[in-house]
Amino acid sequence: MLLPRSEHPNPQFERSAWRCLNGEWQFEIDNGNSGEERGLYREDAVLSGKITVPFCPQSRLSGVAHTDFLRCVWYRRTFDLTDADLSGDVLLHFGAVDYEAQIFINGKQAGTHKGGYVSFTIDITAFCRVGENVLTVCAQDDERDPMIPRGKQSERYFSHGCDYTRTTGIWQTVWLEFVPKTRIESLKFYPNAEAGSLYMLATVRGKGKLTVEAFFEGKPVGSAEAECAGVTGFTLVFTEKHLWQPGEGNLYELRFTFGEDEVKSYCGLRSLRLDEYRFLINEKSVFQRLILDQGFYPDGIYTAPDDAELIADIQRSMACGFNGARLHEKIFEPRFLYHADRLGYLVWGEYPNWGLDHSQSSAVFSILPEWLEEVERDFNHPAIVGWCPFNETWDRDGRQQNDEVLRMVYLATKAADPTRPCIDTSGNFHVATDIFDVHDYEQDPAVFREHYDRLMQDGVLFHHYEKRQTYIPGTPTMVSEYGGIQWSDGAGWGYGNAPKTAEEFIVRYRGLTEALLNNKCFFGFCYTQLTDVEQERNGLYTYDRKAKFDPAIFYEINTQKAAIEKE
Repeated sequence: MLLPRSEHPNPQFERSAWRCLNGEWQFEIDNGNSGEERGLYREDAVLSGKITVPFCPQSRLSGVAHTDFLRCVWYRRTFDLTDADLSGDVLLHFGAVDYEAQIFINGKQAGTHKGGYVSFTIDITAFCRVGENVLTVCAQDDERDPMIPRGKQSERYFSHGCDYTRTTGIWQTVWLEFVPKTRIESLKFYPNAEAGSLYMLATVRGKGKLTVEAFFEGKPVGSAEAECAGVTGFTLVFTEKHLWQPGEGNLYELRFTFGEDEVKSYCGLRSLRLDEYRFLINEKSVFQRLILDQGFYPDGIYTAPDDAELIADIQRSMACGFNGARLHEKIFEPRFLYHADRLGYLVWGEYPNWGLDHSQSSAVFSILPEWLEEVERDFNHPAIVGWCPFNETWDRDGRQQNDEVLRMVYLATKAADPTRPCIDTSGNFHVATDIFDVHDYEQDPAVFREHYDRLMQDGVLFHHYEKRQTYIPGTPTMVSEYGGIQWSDGAGWGYGNAPKTAEEFIVRYRGLTEALLNNKCFFGFCYTQLTDVEQERNGLYTYDRKAKFDPAIFYEINTQKAAIEKE
């Protein structure tokens, strides 16, 4: 039987000596949270069921399909190691485990991680032995806890509104990596598109010479080396300049060598800059034609059934004339970002903040550590053109958001990554932001156009929350959610009144979209959404990825030259 999702999980930092641990594991639901007391972590323990990793137990692909609340779940499997495997260090990687994970090797706790969406690594060398080893994972989660961000996972028994089937436990690939003692720990890339060079910040364990070779479509295009110990910065100048830009990935392959350690990576050469209302990519005004992508799948929930489906979702979007996406209320896996990089697909990195009580000052401890892990993990992806840690920070039981929580996260984001713009909270309520975006699901194109023509005419931006946020004229602006037009068999819901005919749908879509394309003060839009998700039926594709209309219709509308691209 082929291992599910057996491709390398992180093409930006790839070594040849790795082993996928996906497949069948022992599994047990522990809603009484008594498993540790019962000794389920012990190496001789036997769990009562089975599951297919990396699919969450709520999904059909996991073989469990248990959709009720899961407060605690346990996983167990064995793996064999040789003397050669233990000649260096053994690293255990998890793509994501929702929410709080304890990792045991041979009955001993080897590490923990809190946060349900980002990748983490544990050095398990000291706990391993030659021969059979036992890996046990305990994952605890509570979608009703106001201090746990849950994104679009339903806090009720059934899915409802904008909330869908929950995800608990392991939902991305688990793998082992065998590394030398002296090795590359991390790499951070700062491209200089004008100079045709790449500044690299390398963190290494040990001391020695670090070399990098660059290739473009297999052809050598530069090399560099530096004596490294700890953290070292150095520059690679490319002999050929190929810019990463929308629709053109133009990736450079990079090969790093540090002693016995070899790492494959890649980079894109591009610049980002805000210039009044314009968003410049490589000093060219680019209108961002974005689609809202929530990353849900009928059989896998948060996890795509295979790598091809990640690619296909990007291709479906591009077939409709979109050049990017808001990766909405979810941290997408590195494989998706790799394909976005490769295809020249613009994306905004978001955080699944829904469920978190933003009125409490302590909320900063629930978001900031994991959010900074996300910014660090995904920093090198050229496809990511901006960050958005919060989305629609609504009042909680009559309490308003704590503005200082949002301000702190914004400032921390800018400190961690000064190279990209940051939207503090998409739609509402802005506190400190590089871009003032709004959400507007008005369905009448004439009214919708009237809302935003005022920005061109007298510098006044229409939004619903004048008492809660202030727009400063000249701030870069986009409508980052609009449309959401329902088209279904009558089940589910969408925004506003559903069109009665296909022709009415297209006329409405054209009118809403052209109102934004023709506005010289907008640098982009984001249409809701790519696919239906369960009861929400406002996708351009159904939940099982069938086109509702000919994608060429939307391609013609979306790819019209925008007013801001003519400036």
